[in-house]
Amino acid sequence: MKRIYLAMVAFLMVAIAFSQGTVSGTVIDGDTNSPLPGANVVVSGTSNGVSTDFDGNFSIEVSEDSGTLTISYIGFVTKTVNFDSAGNLGAINLEVDAEELEGVVVTGIMDVAKDRETPVAVSTIRAAEIQEKLGSQELPEILKSTPSIYATKTGGGFGDGRINVRGFDSRNTAIMVNGIPVNDMENGIVYWSNWAGLSDVTTAMQVQRGLGSSKLAISSVGGTINVITKSTEKEQGGTVTAGFGNDGYLKTTLAYNTGKSESGFAASLLFGRTAGDGYVNGTEFEGYNYFIGLGYEINDQHNLQFVLTGAPQVHNQRTSSFFNVATLADHLEYGTKYNYNDGTLNGEEFGWRRNFYHKPLTSLTWEWKTSDKSTLSTSAYASFGRGGGTGDIGVGPGFGFASSSRYRIPATGQVDYDLISRFNGGEAVTFYDGNEYQLTPNANGEFITSSFGDGLARRASMNSHNWFGLIANYNTQINDYWSWDIGVDLRSYKGIHYRRLDNLLGADGYFDDDDINNPDHTIRADGVVDSDFGSIINVFKSIDDEEKIDYYNDGLVRWYGAFGQLEYTDGVVSAFVQGGISQQGFKRIDYFTYLDSDPQQETDWENILGGNIKGGLNYNINQANNVFFNAGYYSKQPLFDAVYLDFVNELNPELTNEKVLGLELGYGLNLGDFRTKINLYRTSWKDRFVRVGIETPAGDEGNANINGVEQIHQGVEIEADYRASNVVQFRGMISLGDWEYSGNANGRALDDDRNVIDPNVTLYLDGVKVGDAAQFTTNLEMIVRPIENLKLSANLYNASRLYAFLNAEDFDSPDNDGSLRLPSYTLFDFGAYYKFNFGSNTIGIAANLNNAFDTEYIAESLTNTFDGGNGRYNGIDTSNKVFFGFGRTFNISARYSF
Repeated sequence: MKRIYLAMVAFLMVAIAFSQGTVSGTVIDGDTNSPLPGANVVVSGTSNGVSTDFDGNFSIEVSEDSGTLTISYIGFVTKTVNFDSAGNLGAINLEVDAEELEGVVVTGIMDVAKDRETPVAVSTIRAAEIQEKLGSQELPEILKSTPSIYATKTGGGFGDGRINVRGFDSRNTAIMVNGIPVNDMENGIVYWSNWAGLSDVTTAMQVQRGLGSSKLAISSVGGTINVITKSTEKEQGGTVTAGFGNDGYLKTTLAYNTGKSESGFAASLLFGRTAGDGYVNGTEFEGYNYFIGLGYEINDQHNLQFVLTGAPQVHNQRTSSFFNVATLADHLEYGTKYNYNDGTLNGEEFGWRRNFYHKPLTSLTWEWKTSDKSTLSTSAYASFGRGGGTGDIGVGPGFGFASSSRYRIPATGQVDYDLISRFNGGEAVTFYDGNEYQLTPNANGEFITSSFGDGLARRASMNSHNWFGLIANYNTQINDYWSWDIGVDLRSYKGIHYRRLDNLLGADGYFDDDDINNPDHTIRADGVVDSDFGSIINVFKSIDDEEKIDYYNDGLVRWYGAFGQLEYTDGVVSAFVQGGISQQGFKRIDYFTYLDSDPQQETDWENILGGNIKGGLNYNINQANNVFFNAGYYSKQPLFDAVYLDFVNELNPELTNEKVLGLELGYGLNLGDFRTKINLYRTSWKDRFVRVGIETPAGDEGNANINGVEQIHQGVEIEADYRASNVVQFRGMISLGDWEYSGNANGRALDDDRNVIDPNVTLYLDGVKVGDAAQFTTNLEMIVRPIENLKLSANLYNASRLYAFLNAEDFDSPDNDGSLRLPSYTLFDFGAYYKFNFGSNTIGIAANLNNAFDTEYIAESLTNTFDGGNGRYNGIDTSNKVFFGFGRTFNISARYSF
């Protein structure tokens, strides 16, 4: 017995020596507060390690009473945690490996979806990926590797990129910055050039496809893109970044974070500049961006955050008009970089189209923990947008519009602006049609151009705004399972629209008779305002003294909304139901069309009720499998252009809310090294109003206002992530959509001078494919980490089932040919990232080669011509107006963090 006893004691001593106990915990994403499955947990200095499960949990046997755990996850800063004895370490937060400025706003008004909990289709792009892969691309393009996203550069000018989600453009995809909606309140459009600085301050960009989980009654028909810039917890330090690329691209940024002081203050600052010649001919650009974030944690109950960000920029464009677009035949003659507006004036780059804008956004957020279970989050914000875009105005001799070949140099296709300037200055010139013309002076010997046959000038169409809003959300955690929210969403918007003279092109003045209160008005040199930085920096500058032409009106929009949500979660089942109601008011003031004494100059408020209800449920079958579904219905108020038609103060007699019904079913599988998600969706959208370009058989050009359009979008999305080893990782996605119009729609068409050019336009759209976005996309990425701190990537992207944009004249007959299908294309991208460590400082080098094999492809077409008799290119008639995508581009950047 004694021997047995001694043997047992010896065994226990050995066991104790080799296993002192078990340490457990949960690894959490410090930004989204969601679990991180597959994170590596290793006892420091040993090979003893485990991976977290699907809920971020881990349990590891340790052989010492105390020690250190090293916790790592791709894209996050590695963290060491001390343990003194066996037990549960609780939640361990990992911070995104951004090494960059992060804003300082709290998340109380944001609705961030959590994997295996929030029942919506969601993809998240983190700051590290933006740093490593974006390069000189547009910010929306970083999302093209996610399902049902189509992002292109459109004309190719700086910030002119666009994004479609499940076939819906930005007008019907909610874009939010820290929970604040930034879609234009009149037309819903988001111009990414106004937000060029976001790529430098983004912590994460989350795409919720479909109706999403936002409690606000926003335009999330296709989805919601929430750009998150946050964290008062950023440690003291800063970064200096410099990058260069093809075609003179140069970007520099400087950022600094103070860290949070003992008194609770924190500040983050950033300033940057981006400039270049542009990949497309004649698209020179220059932009700046700034970010100021101030945080003050008053005490455990109160936290204040202030953010100011903006990105003033000026860039030349390839187009901003349906008609001033090169045909495929033009591109074949002059090259894929050809710019229909490009030319020189007095030896300097000049074009009809130029964009200039400054849209600072400022917000003050207050988070008040009213009790242990309740929090009130309030954000007041303001945005002042100043700027617009230039274009041609006037008609040359013999009705020579600006798009006429008579002004173009045959050998290059460029516009001869010097020739136009000489004509406007009174010189007898011979245009490229072989005819000689000379402008006749007026009685005072002045050479005056006008809009009806006396020469051409460049004008600027101004689209400024003043926007104020407040969002408040009150959250209460009823118990461990139930919580509820209630809140308000208040907005007030004033859009200021007019035209001014930008360049007289050699003339002494421009004659305008469109202002009924100031007819027969001539604007001379002292009334010309250049479209440069000086005209947009001061967003509070008065416009009263600017001489206006063509039109001048204000669009006023006000929004009163209330919302509520009830949510349940127990770790296995999570569900929510949301409801919202809103009243949107519209008013139009027209200073040119109506006399100042006419009461019709200002309309009454047209108030329209809308609302939404949606809900969803997620069920975690086990640690590996989950399923979810959601459904929602929106009664969505129309956009401003649908309320007051034809650019006058006449209310649309067929005004009605748009109806959106969304259904979605999803499945998730997480096996640690392999994860996949599958989503099925169907969105029905009725009673849409659209404005589409039209050219009548008589040759008149304008826009058709169409009521009653219906679309049905349905499809399947698959995305997967496979970690083959610690060295090799694969990511991929497939999305297949079936997006069609249903039924026919009617309206009428007007030209730019508000003349009716077709009183009865019928679009025969039943069964026509929705264009402007690829309905089948795939993406496969391989990531290799051969050594520590080095990351290599290769990306293969394919887009097919891409159809042309809807335009009226191609669908004015019931026997139309349907949508023009463009050739599919495949792109290869390569990237490399390496980080050098110098004590507590680092230098990160990122290099990217996009479209590495210089593939030539058509990214979009604005027309649907099947047989124009002008030859073919890859099966496409060459009379179509198209944009080619970018060929091979490169970018290299260095980031020093201290």
